[in-house]
Amino acid sequence: MVCRNLRQTALAVPGVEMRYAVLLEKTDTGYSAHVPDLPGCVAAGATLEETTDLIRGAVRMHLAGMAEDGEPIPEPKTIAEYIVAA
Repeated sequence: MVCRNLRQTALAVPGVEMRYAVLLEKTDTGYSAHVPDLPGCVAAGATLEETTDLIRGAVRMHLAGMAEDGEPIPEPKTIAEYIVAA
């Protein structure tokens, strides 16, 4: 799901919707993305659309791996907001 100036991804957990903030950055070769609440969950692509698709898959894979390893799934805590610096 893409919100105005804030991009988040949702993962369906039985009975619960978890929404993680995703930070996207323009790079010299395309875009990169990471999820602050899921250390190590990253993606990179040539376009914003590709990177967004890749990070969705990365979040799902990251959480599935955590569940498989018996690790607790972290609650989303990050809040992203834009401010005007004037």
